[in-house]
Amino acid sequence: MEVGLTHYLLLAAAVFLVGMVGFIVRRNTLIMLMCVELMLSAANLVFVAFSRELGDEAGHVFVLMNFAVAAAEVAIGLAILMEIFRRRRSVDADDLNTLME
Repeated sequence: MEVGLTHYLLLAAAVFLVGMVGFIVRRNTLIMLMCVELMLSAANLVFVAFSRELGDEAGHVFVLMNFAVAAAEVAIGLAILMEIFRRRRSVDADDLNTLME
């Protein structure tokens, strides 16, 4: 059995769906950030799958750019969450209705 484009796209759709459901259902902002990372990883998988299928290396460049965006998002997001936790002792999304108290 050969693994083709359809298999990669189904895997990417499943990973994206898990990330989307996790983002919608969970209220912990740290878990929400991890779910966003899952969705970005699914997008990376799609880029690589189409890059392999078409024989073009441009998809790999997009993946590297996506990695840079994901790393910046994690660094800034975790810094903000740490500051919120220091001030409020909670990172629950339902408790965060204002930026500062």
